[in-house]
Amino acid sequence: MTGPRVSTAWPRLARLMRRWGAGVLAVAVLGLAGCGSIPPPLPAAAGAQAEGDDLIVVAVAEHHVVHAGVGASARADYKRSTYAGSEEARAEARHVAAAHGLVEVAAWTILPLELRCMLYRLPPGADRGAVLAALQRDPRVRIAQASNRFDTLAVPSAGAALPYNDPYLGLQHGLLDTGALLAQRVTMGEPVTVAVIDGAVDRRHPDLAERVRTQADYVGASQPESAGIDPHGTAVAGIIAATANNGQGIVGVAPRTKLLALRACWPSASPGAARCNTFTLAQALVAAISAGADVINLSLGGPRDPLLEQLVQYATTRGAVTVAALPASGRIEGFPAAVQSVLVAAMAEDLAARTSSVPGLLAAPGRDVLSLQPGGGYGYSSGSSMAAAHVSGAVALLKSLDRRLKPADAARLLTPATGAPRLDICGAVRALRQDAGGDC
Repeated sequence: MTGPRVSTAWPRLARLMRRWGAGVLAVAVLGLAGCGSIPPPLPAAAGAQAEGDDLIVVAVAEHHVVHAGVGASARADYKRSTYAGSEEARAEARHVAAAHGLVEVAAWTILPLELRCMLYRLPPGADRGAVLAALQRDPRVRIAQASNRFDTLAVPSAGAALPYNDPYLGLQHGLLDTGALLAQRVTMGEPVTVAVIDGAVDRRHPDLAERVRTQADYVGASQPESAGIDPHGTAVAGIIAATANNGQGIVGVAPRTKLLALRACWPSASPGAARCNTFTLAQALVAAISAGADVINLSLGGPRDPLLEQLVQYATTRGAVTVAALPASGRIEGFPAAVQSVLVAAMAEDLAARTSSVPGLLAAPGRDVLSLQPGGGYGYSSGSSMAAAHVSGAVALLKSLDRRLKPADAARLLTPATGAPRLDICGAVRALRQDAGGDC
């Protein structure tokens, strides 16, 4: 089955803008409002954590959506339309559901991909493979796939004359070894924005209070604000952007970047781990694109996912660099690691025995990394999730010097010329500035 082609040329986007107006869900991706706002959670957020082999995602072509009223804001228009999409697309979805015996759990429109997506539940006793095969033969269907599950890539971890007054800086060996502190003499990441698509981030943490520009919950907006905050998302955010020189805790790799804390995952049974799915990740990715994120951190992994892959590819055309964590298998596979143009981070400690860099991988600190914990605390975390956070911070520093930086350029700059299996952030900054001397 051939998926929808992602629009890449600005004239095409301009035609869409004239045709659709403010529209539904992904309108901010097209920049109509010009304010970088992000879509609110779907009204059907109660279905976000739905799991089971009887859930599938189906997409049909979106035709057009209602225009915003005069003077309406993007968020108000989202709320008024309740993600309804066009009547043609909704009618087509109803016919598809009836033909295949599907029950709708939630539905939403992804305007830049020209898709109307539905989260469906299979009829009792149905064979998922057979139903998906039938849907893929249906000419009305653009995408038919399982609602995949994704897990954050962290593992339980044991234990626990500098330029800043942050008391735990001396324990941040990865920050020192990668040359990040030297690179911060040149740039600290302004005005770059990094989207952390993960579990809920504790934005009240003293080391994040100035860093979180926007926070949104695509898992369960009806829960109290403190519900669902998990160690993983907060640790990842801290590695990337913990505030420097505030007399508290630690220093982020890019300590003046702004964060979009987009919750798409919820705590799972494993300590410190979290789980996400196609439904929640799709919404968070649209939000990241809508807000104009320069870097998207996906410290998670799971199977190939056509819808999510198209969204990441679209984000790349909009100038974002996406960073993924190496899956637990040690192979570049699945989503998001196998998506073209995505930077994949591996734990440098696992690659230390190698004498040269590994093609396709960026080696970064990932074992016993000191970072933030919910409730204002600090603790150690391990996993390729933490390596990905270091790479995202490094890319943020480079993006602050060249906002047009492409993924391939970032990968080239961050791969040490010496062949050492670890990021050289200072060397990357020096190479980008074409500066053989200087502070970095």
